[in-house]
Amino acid sequence: MDGLLKGLFGGNTAGAPKKADGDFPDFSPPSGAGSGPQVGAVSDVPYTKWYRVWERTSPKDFAQEAFIIPFIIIIAVLHMWGAGKNRRKAKTWAQANIPVLCDEFAVVGYSGVPRSPSSNEDIKIDGKIFKEKAINEFTTYATGRQNIAFVDVTITMLKRYNPLLLFGEMLLGLFFDAMAPSTENVEVIAYPFDGKEKDLVPPTPLDLEVDKKSKSAPSTYDGFVFAVVHKNAMRRLRENRYDVSLTFTKENAKLPSWLTVMSESAEITDLMLAPELIKAIEEAGDLFDYLVVTDQPMEKPTTIEEATPRKRTILSLRVPSSSDAADYVSSSNMLKAFIRLSDRLVSVAHFRPEVTRKLRNTREEETKRMKRADLEEKAEERKTNAEKIKKEERDRLLRNMSADEQKKFLAKEKEREQKREMKRQTRKG
Repeated sequence: MDGLLKGLFGGNTAGAPKKADGDFPDFSPPSGAGSGPQVGAVSDVPYTKWYRVWERTSPKDFAQEAFIIPFIIIIAVLHMWGAGKNRRKAKTWAQANIPVLCDEFAVVGYSGVPRSPSSNEDIKIDGKIFKEKAINEFTTYATGRQNIAFVDVTITMLKRYNPLLLFGEMLLGLFFDAMAPSTENVEVIAYPFDGKEKDLVPPTPLDLEVDKKSKSAPSTYDGFVFAVVHKNAMRRLRENRYDVSLTFTKENAKLPSWLTVMSESAEITDLMLAPELIKAIEEAGDLFDYLVVTDQPMEKPTTIEEATPRKRTILSLRVPSSSDAADYVSSSNMLKAFIRLSDRLVSVAHFRPEVTRKLRNTREEETKRMKRADLEEKAEERKTNAEKIKKEERDRLLRNMSADEQKKFLAKEKEREQKREMKRQTRKG
C-alpha cells in the first residue's frame, strides 16, 4: 500500500528507470563492453550508439553528399571566377576610357563633384566613378560639357558566373535567328542640350551676356536619323530599333567595305562623315558595332506622346577580347570622336529647306498613321461598348417577359437577322 501511495503522489518507486541527461534512457552495457569488473549495477555513463557516430554510420551513408558536394564546390568556384573575370575586364576598359571622359566632362561618376584638371593624371576607378549594377553590367555617368547635357555608359559582359546559362544562350543563338549570340559590348548614349541649357543648368552671368547678343540657342540642330553600321550588326540593328527603319541603307565610297550607312538623305550623309570620324571608326575595326544619331524613339511608338522627338547619339563598341593595349587605345579614340561629334552636329546639322521639308514629311506621315490607328482603336472601343450596352438592355427585357413573350421576341429578332443577311447578300451580288 505504501508503494502504491508513493507512486500516485510522486514518490519514487523501486522499478522506475533513471533518465540520463538529454532525455535518453540508461542502458546497461552488454557483456564484455567497457572495462573493469561488472557487478550488474547501472553505469553512471550510459552506453549508447547515439553518442558514438562512428559506430552507427558507415561511408556508404554519405554517398549522396559525396556526389552533390563536389558539384556545389565547382559551381561556387566558377561563379567566383566568372564574377572576378567580368570585374577585371570592365575595370580594364574603364581605366583606358574614363580618362577620356574626364578630359571632356567636368563631372565623371556619381559623386557629383567636379574634378580638377590635375586630378585627371591619377584616376582611381572606385564605386564613386564606376558602379557595378549587376555581375555582368557596369555603368558610369558624365556631365558638365558644352553641347552635351549628360552621357550614360553601360558595359555588358558575358554571364561567365553562370556557365550553364551562358552555354544555353550561345546554343540558342546558333539555332534561332531571333536569339542574338551573347557579346561583350559598351553602349554610350549622349543626350544633347538642344537649346535647353536654361532648363537644365542655372545660367551664369557670362551666359546671360551671351543671350543678350544672340537670340538663337547655341546648341540646337535639326532632328534626323543617321547611322554608320558594321555589316555584321546591320540586321540586328534594323530588327531592334524603330528609328533606323526610317532610313535607307547605302554603301559609301568614303567608308571601308565592312561598313554601311543608314541615312534619311544624301546631304545628311555628306555632312556627317567627317574625316576624323571615319579615321576613328577605321582604327576601331571589329570593335565598332554602330553609331546612331537620332531624334526618334528606339521602340515603335503607339501614341503621339511616345513619338515626341528626343535627340540622342548612341555608340556601341565591343569590349576587347584580349588585353592588347592597341585595342584599348583605338576604343578610347573612338569614344573621343563620338563625344566631339556633338559639336559638329551643332555647327553643321542645319539643312536646306528641301531636306528639312523631307524630314518633316516623314515624321508627319508617322504621326498621321498613329492618329489613324488611335481613331480606329477608339471607334472599335466605342462599337464594343455600344454592343455591350445593347446586349445588357436585351437581357433585361427578356428577364421581364413571360415565356410566350420571350418566344415572340426571339422569333422577331431572328426574322430581322435573316432580312439583314439577305440584304448583305443582295449587295454582294
